[in-house]
Amino acid sequence: MMREYVRVCCTDEISEGEPRCFELPDGNRIAVFRLGDDFYATSDKCTHGNASLSDGWQEKDVIECPFHGGSFNIKTGKAVNFPCIEPVRTYDVKLKGDALLIAV
Repeated sequence: MMREYVRVCCTDEISEGEPRCFELPDGNRIAVFRLGDDFYATSDKCTHGNASLSDGWQEKDVIECPFHGGSFNIKTGKAVNFPCIEPVRTYDVKLKGDALLIAV
């Protein structure tokens, strides 16, 4: 079965180190990150608490949760810093021209 992709924004709307939050058609919120010319997307909700990861601090490929300082790898979703231990969901990202598309 082929994946469905939805457009969430243009690539120039995402700056490196400044994640943005978008809502998918199913109501789930995602955090979108830029790392050079590459883009990544995770669930916007921290697995440790009800915090928005797009409000956190991005340092290269790691996003730090604004609540308790736990962090995740934005490429893999893996929890890399306590108190976060559960991974965050990641989403497949592709570009079509200057449009950023997310697999749903």
